[in-house]
Parts: sequence; structure tokens; C-alpha cells
Amino acid sequence: MSHSRIPQFYKFSVADRLRALLEREVISETEYDALIDGTHLLDADTADRLIENVIGAFGLPMGLGLNFSVNGQDYLIPMVVEEPSIIAAVSSAAKLVRRAGGFSSHAERPMLIGQIQVVNVPHAAHAKQAVLQAKEEILNLANSLHPNMVARGGGARDVEVITHGPTADHGEMLVVHLVVDTRDAMGANLVNTMCEGAAPLIEKITGGEVFLRILSNLTDRALVRARCAIPPELLASGDRAGTEVRDSIILANEFAEMDPYRATTHNKGIMNGIDAVAIATGNDWRAIEAAAHAYAARTGRYRSLTRWYADEAGHLVGELEIPLKVGTVGGQVESNQAVKIAHRVLGIESAAELAQVMCAVGLAQNFAAIKALSTDGIQRGHMTLHARSVAMAAGATEANFDEVVDRLVAGGDIKVWKAREIIATLDDPAPDNAGAASPGTSTETVGHGDATGDFGYGKIIVLGEHSVVYGRHAIAAPIPLNVRAEVRPQAQDIDLLIPRWGVEMRFSEPEGSISSLHESISLIAERLGVADRGMRIDVFPRVPRANGLGASAALAVSVIRAMARAFEISMTDREISNLAYDVEKIAHGTPSGIDNTLATFGRPILFRKDDPQARAEIRDLATPRPIPVVIGLSGVATLTAQTVGNVRAAWQKNPARYEAIFDQIDGLALAGVDALARGDIAELGDLMNIDHGLLNALQVSSWEIEELVEIARTNGALGAKLTGGGGGGAMIAVAETDRVEGVAAAMRAAGYNSFITEIRS
Repeated sequence: MSHSRIPQFYKFSVADRLRALLEREVISETEYDALIDGTHLLDADTADRLIENVIGAFGLPMGLGLNFSVNGQDYLIPMVVEEPSIIAAVSSAAKLVRRAGGFSSHAERPMLIGQIQVVNVPHAAHAKQAVLQAKEEILNLANSLHPNMVARGGGARDVEVITHGPTADHGEMLVVHLVVDTRDAMGANLVNTMCEGAAPLIEKITGGEVFLRILSNLTDRALVRARCAIPPELLASGDRAGTEVRDSIILANEFAEMDPYRATTHNKGIMNGIDAVAIATGNDWRAIEAAAHAYAARTGRYRSLTRWYADEAGHLVGELEIPLKVGTVGGQVESNQAVKIAHRVLGIESAAELAQVMCAVGLAQNFAAIKALSTDGIQRGHMTLHARSVAMAAGATEANFDEVVDRLVAGGDIKVWKAREIIATLDDPAPDNAGAASPGTSTETVGHGDATGDFGYGKIIVLGEHSVVYGRHAIAAPIPLNVRAEVRPQAQDIDLLIPRWGVEMRFSEPEGSISSLHESISLIAERLGVADRGMRIDVFPRVPRANGLGASAALAVSVIRAMARAFEISMTDREISNLAYDVEKIAHGTPSGIDNTLATFGRPILFRKDDPQARAEIRDLATPRPIPVVIGLSGVATLTAQTVGNVRAAWQKNPARYEAIFDQIDGLALAGVDALARGDIAELGDLMNIDHGLLNALQVSSWEIEELVEIARTNGALGAKLTGGGGGGAMIAVAETDRVEGVAAAMRAAGYNSFITEIRS
């Protein structure tokens, strides 16, 4: 596994994130302990030695930008920032660019300019010539003031002279530039000392009077350039083709190149990432900001710092050129334990390397922002992240936090008082659970009433995926994750909101192309005879999307139930399942029928459907004791339709070979029925291991799934296999009760998300 790619990292607790870093040797035991107990934070006594009039220390969140590959090397990026969405956005952008080969970045040899202002110069042109002729003398004097810097390969390198003409009251002005290589130090104090020391000599040479002598923060002698090139197929977003997204990003950047009002906000987005890294690494973010914005206006017109264009191959190319003078040594790094830890996590070896990484972060942040702006709009993501802050302020617990956030976003009134109302409602669950079926039960008829919640259940396939599409048996079981929907009649329009998935859709508004989600909800409304009715549909998914756990079927079932309830339409579970099956055809092309069945009935079954036109053979399964199951999520989204299509293409080329494999999987599923009936976990595990081997032979596994399977077996699982369509998604493992926690923990330690459930009658 790569150093910077930690799947599902955002879902870990803080302690689990730190444990993952420790186990990867990103941080040491001492640093782990300091981060766990808070002793890495700046205390008041230490702060009092850093600045004046100290009354305490101020805290800001420090997070990690993930997935970065810069110049072929992985980096975890420490970022200190208070604004939600920044770290999530930059990590997502880096993940996409990583798939395109990562960022390239180059830093020039970083130089600082020290300025010595000379006024009342008798003859500016003669003075300029005299200074240039005395260059070696000036440089020798400046370097004598910092022999250690010279010994490290740095020091004053050049002298430049600029004449500015007459001042109002002090004659001709001339400015002498000392160009200084400060190596890995930020260098402000060093350059200022050199300017002070050289000032008397400058006065003598010019015949004028030295006034100011100080460094310049316009560090255009420390330019850094970052670049990425992204194939358009990686840019596809929802219903938008990759080429359309590419052209939208280019157009958005052209706006920033032409309009200084837009350019200011555009460049602020770049600095969102760069500043956050600068603060984390103890660098002067104010100086970095000043240099960046001055450089953006170097032509006399303030413009975008980035350039986005299409190359000859049609790839989207992004480039950022920015002055970045940063340091990796000095008081700020040595005196602040949090900064020292950030440097350890980042793992850079020089100031130039740090500048290269920071430039890549700025480009990634810019890409994330303009992609959001030019596709779905940026406010949707901001609303969800703002809702998280509000939910926390209102006192939401770990158990109800996600539910509170979803309801805040769905309601659109993201206020602390509203969050407290929602928390109070959740603490009194009776109204919210009215009419909802529990896992493992069947509600034969949907009742009537006002807006309430209705559920569709997620699922795992224990044995038999893919072969079930070809008329063989499969064992499936519900999981304690579901999708809940609420439908409220309204005057007009159908509005769909799924805050956790970033979906906000009004059906009366035209789309560039109709999405499968739009088509699915429209089909449900048409079949129920309410397509001409106004309604608001709020969906609260707890099943991970595109992980082979039946999210699309669970969504369909929950919406069908909620819509039927809202408009007083009686439906049996069989009718709900049949309609959900037709919806599944939109999402998956050729579904087996198993997902909609589990989503509706929510109990373990043996499933077989030989004839697409006939009713499926469904048999309830029983086990004398619960079977503990660990579900591991690979962090790689997968499309069942794609893996099913790949298997079908292979089957069409060699039906006899693949029919034989399907027969073997069918035999394993039937043997699994007997193992479940006896509660024989060891036998079930053996069957699962064999089944996984056959699924791997069908080429529907992935390296993440294979790693999870190996982790599970190494840590005590009796059996482990992929579940669902494959190609990523999820896997399952069975183990005795005393081993499941260890299996799940090992998956989390490797950077994957996991949870424990069980198969029960």
C-alpha cells in the first residue's frame, strides 16, 4: 500500500488515524503519545517566550491531505486550517491526479532579496555604476557577517541596482539589492543583518544616505512550478462527460485570467492549500501570501496564478507558477512540537522539496475548487461541512452525528437551534420509527400516514455472486445498514435530496443528460401513479455507495415505501420488491434480483432465478446460532454493471468453461445452506475461501480486496471472500466470536474501514 493512500481515513476516529500513522512508521511512539494526550500543543509558558504579552495559546485543527504523489514520491501533507472542505477537497483532487500519474514540481534555487534604499544621491547613474564595480567588495562584506551560511553553501550571491528617479524631498533614489541564498532557512533575519552591515559601505560608494534596509517578501527569485495532466475519462462527473468537465474547467480559469475580481477569489483558493501547509510547517504564511498576490499582479494587472488548458492529446493540463520561499530549519521549527511532528509526517529533506510539495497542494486545491464550481457548484459541499460544525456545536453524539448532519442539510436551515431540535427528536425515537420494519422481519402491507421514514436494507452475498446471474443459487443476508427515505407532498415539482451523497435534484429542471438516479425515481413515481404530484424526497443512506452492499436497491425500496406511504398507496412487500427489481435494471443492466429481494424482506435467504420471466425461488435460511461476520471496505467504488458485463463478455467467448465455474460456485452455495443449518462456521469459511478463488478466476477481484482477504485470514478469519459485484467494493470474513474484533482491527490498522455484523435467523 502506498504511503499517502489510506482508504477511508476520514471515517476513522482520531485515535485510529494516529494508530494507522504509527503502524506505517509515519510518526514515532513518542509523537503518537504526544498527539494522543495533547502534549504536542503549545503551552502558555513556551508561547510567552515566542511573542509579547502572552495570555494563552490558540488552537487550530491539524489534518492530513492524502493521496499525494509529487515527482513520483508519496507525501502525507499536514495542513492547519479552520475552514471545512479544504482538506477533503485537496485529498479528493490528489486522488484523481494520482490516477493520472501524479504531480510534477520543480523549485528554482531559492533566493531572497535584501533592499538598501539610498536617497539624496548626487548622481544616480554614476552611483549605480560605482556600486556594480564594487560588487565583490559588497558581497565579501555581507558574507563575512554570516560565515556559517557560507560554509553551508549559501550566502550573498549577487548585487543589483535600481534607480527610481527623484523623490519629493530627498533627491534621487537608488535601491541596492543583495541577492542571498539562505539555503533551508527562511532567512529574513539573516538578510536583514547583511543589509544593515553593508549599508555604510553603500553610503560611501554612492555618496548618498541609506534610509531603509530590509528584505523584500516579493520572492520572485524563488519560483516553484507544479504541473499535472489528466485524461478526460478521469474527469467524468455524474452525467457530465470528461471532455465537458475539462472544457468547463478551462473556461473557469479563463474567467480568472481576464477578470481581477474573479482572479482574487481564484487565487485565494490556491492559497487555502499553501497557507495551511505553511502554518503546519512553521513558515511565514503572511509573507507567502504577500509574494503570491504581488506576483499575480506583476504585469500591471492582477491575474490567475494557474493556467488550465487542453494539450494535443486532449488531456486537461494544469500549471501553477508561484514564488515560494520557505524554510525547514530555525526557531519556529525547533520551538514548536506540533511543527516538528508536521515535518516528520511530511518527510521532506530540504526547503526546495517542501516548496515543491506546497506548490502541488496549491494546484490540487485550485483544481478541486474550479471543478466543483464548474460542475455541481461549490455550495453543496460547503453546506454539508458547515452542518458538521453546527451539529458538533449543538452537542450531537457519535451515535447521532451523521443523522443530525443529514437532516440539517436536507432542511436547509443549518443553525445550532435547529440541530438541537433534531437531537431532541432523535432522543425520542418513537415518531421517527413509526411503521418502519426491523431487520429480519417482513411487513406485508405499507400503511398510511404523513411524512415518515421507510427503509431498504443493505446486504452481503455469502456465497454465489455472479453465478446467480446465470440461474445458480446464492446465499444472501441483510446487514445492519440501511437506506431511509422520507417523502413529503408539496405543491409542485419533485425534489430529491441525498446530502450524504451530494445529490440535490429538481426533476422539472432540465439536465444535460438524464442520470440513472433521475430515471429511477421517475420510474417509481410513474408506476405508483404520482409522477404529476409535487413531493420532496429526502434520502438518508447508511449503506456505502458503490461497494457491492446493495445501496441502489436499498434506496429504491426505501423510496418506494416512503412514496407509497405519503400518497396512501397500499403495496405488498412482493410488489415493492418487483418494482425495485425494475429500478435495478436501470442501475445494473442485468440484475440477479437478489439485491431488491434482500432490500425488501431483510432476512437471510437462498435465492435462485433461472427464468428471467418467472418468480424467483426464495427460501428462508435458519442457523442455530449467529454467525459473526466482518465486512471490510476497500475504499474503491465499483459499478456492478461493469463487472457483470465483463463476466458476460468472457462467458460469451467460452460458455462451457464459464458454465463449469458457475456450477462449482452453485455447489458451494448449496453446501453453505447445510453449514448454516448446523452453525458450522469452519465449514462455511472453507466454502467461502474456495468461492473467492473461483471469483478471482473470473477476474472480479482487486488488489485491495486481495489484501483485505489476506489480512482477515492472517488474523484469525476462518474464511474470507469478496462480496457483491467485485472490482473493488467490499469483502466479508467469518470468524469465531473471540476473533472478529481482531480481524476488524487489523483491517483498520491497514487503512481500511471495517465493521462487524452477524448472520442470524
